[in-house]
Amino acid sequence: MSSQPITTTNDTPVKQSDGSKPSHTAAPSTASPPSAPHATIAPGGERYFNRELSWLAFNERVLAEACNERYPLLERLRFLSISGSNLDEFMMIRVAGLVGQVQRGIDRPAIDGRTPSQQLSAIREKLAELSALQQDIWSDVHIALAHADIHIADEQRVNPAAHSWLEAFFLEEILPVITPQALDPAHPFPFVHNEGMGLLFTLTRDADQEQIIEMILIPTALPRFVRVPDNHTGSAEGVGEAMYISIASLIQRYAHRLFPGFTIEGDGLFRVLRDSDIEIEEEAEDLVRTFRSAIQRRRRGQVIQLELEEDFDPIAEAVLLKQIGVHEAAVIKTDGMIGIDGLSEIASEDRPDLKFDAYSPRYPERVREHDGDLFSAIREKDIVIHHPYESFEVVVDFIRQAAVDPDVVAIKQTLYRAGSQSAVINALIEAAEAGISVTAVVELKARFDEEQNLKWATKLERAGVQVIYGFTDWKTHAKVAMVVRREDDGFRTYCHFGTGNYHPVTAKIYTDMSFFTADPRLGRDAAKMMNFVTGYVEPHGLELIAIAPLDLREEVYRRIDVEIANAQSGKPAAIWMKCNQITDGGIIDRLYAASNAGVTVELVVRGICCLRPGVAGLSENIRVKSIIGRFLEHSRIYAFANGHAMPSPDAAVFISSADLMGRNLDRRVESLIPIINRTVHDQILQQVLLANMLDTQQSWWLQPDGTYSRVEEEGKSFNCHRYFMTNPSLSGRGGALEAGGVPKLSLRKGRGG
Repeated sequence: MSSQPITTTNDTPVKQSDGSKPSHTAAPSTASPPSAPHATIAPGGERYFNRELSWLAFNERVLAEACNERYPLLERLRFLSISGSNLDEFMMIRVAGLVGQVQRGIDRPAIDGRTPSQQLSAIREKLAELSALQQDIWSDVHIALAHADIHIADEQRVNPAAHSWLEAFFLEEILPVITPQALDPAHPFPFVHNEGMGLLFTLTRDADQEQIIEMILIPTALPRFVRVPDNHTGSAEGVGEAMYISIASLIQRYAHRLFPGFTIEGDGLFRVLRDSDIEIEEEAEDLVRTFRSAIQRRRRGQVIQLELEEDFDPIAEAVLLKQIGVHEAAVIKTDGMIGIDGLSEIASEDRPDLKFDAYSPRYPERVREHDGDLFSAIREKDIVIHHPYESFEVVVDFIRQAAVDPDVVAIKQTLYRAGSQSAVINALIEAAEAGISVTAVVELKARFDEEQNLKWATKLERAGVQVIYGFTDWKTHAKVAMVVRREDDGFRTYCHFGTGNYHPVTAKIYTDMSFFTADPRLGRDAAKMMNFVTGYVEPHGLELIAIAPLDLREEVYRRIDVEIANAQSGKPAAIWMKCNQITDGGIIDRLYAASNAGVTVELVVRGICCLRPGVAGLSENIRVKSIIGRFLEHSRIYAFANGHAMPSPDAAVFISSADLMGRNLDRRVESLIPIINRTVHDQILQQVLLANMLDTQQSWWLQPDGTYSRVEEEGKSFNCHRYFMTNPSLSGRGGALEAGGVPKLSLRKGRGG
């Protein structure tokens, strides 16, 4: 490039007037900035919070939403079930990893100095608190559901009409698919798969009074709950009341029909969680075959947690504990619900009065103005789409239109999570069958989606798509799609860059950004990034994009250093970041140094945050908030004042697929995309990011001691989710909406640099 980089007093390159990278060829500076001094901080004096305990604090905030009386009852139940599935995954991955380290004698401390065994001790103490809290909340919600005519049946509440239907259902639908197994020397203890639930019965044979223990494993094909038909609930005229009973309770209730000639002395329900992480050897010769084998091994991983009913029969419990192997496992006994995650089935009850008002995403007006022609709309001007407020269909249409366009010659796309019913996959298949050159990078290491991704890869290959699996030891987490089109003035590349996955279900509940552009510089960079993944061709001469694990970390460091230099020279200096997690020590130390230099740092971090904010001499200029609400905040946006008071049209703004974690920066292929188009820049910075910072109704402040407290609402409250739902299109809006405008957001004085 011909122009020279603009420099600050410490010669740190900053963004050029056109937003491109500095023109020098030397590697970005990674020299450490002035370090933040060790301040007196409580408790313990640590500079960082523990990652695992921070995650548990996040799930505690999710659980708190189940008590939020602003929410409809079934939405509160949904938050309770989400807290259950979150904790399950935490046990299967994070706790399992720590258990493995302890077993192998690994004492490598975490960022806060705790060893694996110390972390496990603290985690189990907190897990006991959270499990008890879940059951207390379930007890309250259970009562509230009954008052709303949604009943979960127990021994006290099954009327004759429901009893007759349930018994018939058990005999016809349940009995044929369950298999009792005696536990004795002739019948070894069966294997219980991950997330498996089972019942143990202690029986006495009537004929000879011999005691027998029987196990019934509940098949995964069965639902967790059965809903009694309305005309069998016994309510007035057979309507207005819903009644559910768990499959486990149903089996316990009618077990005498399963064990004729026996007296049931006692029973108990249990649930098993196993180590579910997948480890792949770097020298694996066949990645597909290796993953198929690893998925099978995951189902048989080490037991990490065993849940038991409080009144579990003691004789059967002794057998279970001995046989299942719980040496390193957490054993949780409860008199409440086992498998809180299963409550999601009840949360789906058709009661609109007990749910959030229905919401239909808007289709971008900018695209409508071009009669639905996405390529025409993108060619005119860059577009940003804000999901879920604007429809994910526009992303699907981008590939669909390419698939049937005779001028399209090639499509290249990364696929991290695509879901079980993916319109994007089908569009890629259609394009390949139409003779278009289609390349799909399918990430096999997408946790818990490995099996689905293998299925998609097979289907894509059969259709003629060139399927690439990327790197063995790095996940390809960047979200990018390229369409190369033949036009009158030559070939033009249209790109989609996303902060979220090409997943039609999560796109309805995750807040993410979709950025469409025909900027030739971004097109060239995207092509180099794809070649890096498909052919290991390390990109040289990138013009705009930064890529992990190559230079994304260094670019973020460089931007923070610019703010430090600006603050030291008396210029406005501020950093605004929105992401899901911050755990990387290098990034945190850089932000501490920025705070020490007088840079105002505002962080919106939904989940884990290892950074300790608000500590004099360390982080007094840093604030951290977390937003938990109707939608899951998922977009990654990074903004730097760049010498101007925030929010400024001259700020440097980026969207990214990467959180600020070591794994994202060093062990994944990620992208950091500068937003140069003035309209899109303002929409992301002065609407999306600013609205998140101004939210009061769904926000929590992270305190210096690691606790979170709800933001105290002073004056008029503000809900960023409602703001985006109730206003005209903020991103991708067209001339038809300009006259109506969008309510202008403004930052309170005294913050933002």
